[in-house]
Amino acid sequence: MYYLFILAIAVERLVELVVSRRNAQWSFANGGEEFGRGHYPAMVSMHALLLVSCIAEVAFLHRPFIPWLGWPMVALVGASTVLRWWCAATLGKHWNPRVIVVPGAPLVTRGPYRWLHHPNYTAVTVEVAALPLVHSAWLTAIVFSLANAAILDVRIRTENRALGYAT
Repeated sequence: MYYLFILAIAVERLVELVVSRRNAQWSFANGGEEFGRGHYPAMVSMHALLLVSCIAEVAFLHRPFIPWLGWPMVALVGASTVLRWWCAATLGKHWNPRVIVVPGAPLVTRGPYRWLHHPNYTAVTVEVAALPLVHSAWLTAIVFSLANAAILDVRIRTENRALGYAT
């Protein structure tokens, strides 16, 4: 079942890529400018390798499903997915995993953005830690949480500059 869960997450990521490609085309057609293009491939690679590592650690190191850990982690992955799609719905055509800013577009301050500048990254941080722990793949959780923190450090600074926040 865990492998099917990871497959479902992978399919969801492919859907995100389709939506982001459509939104990027719209943004560029409306004068959008991309920032931080250099870190985007590292971010995509990290997320793809996370899924592979979740499977590999469980398969090769025989990590068990521990119900008292696994079920709460499933709930956290579900909640983080809901939050990420809430972010996407709130941003509409402006949502993208790439940093593309359309000149003159107002800064979004509704939905989850009422409370956080970067709610999507909060959701991603929770998911990166929780997804491997669904099946007690703790090495993957640690390694990819650290990798995600490094990428988000670059990413958030880039996005803050692009949106005109003081950094």
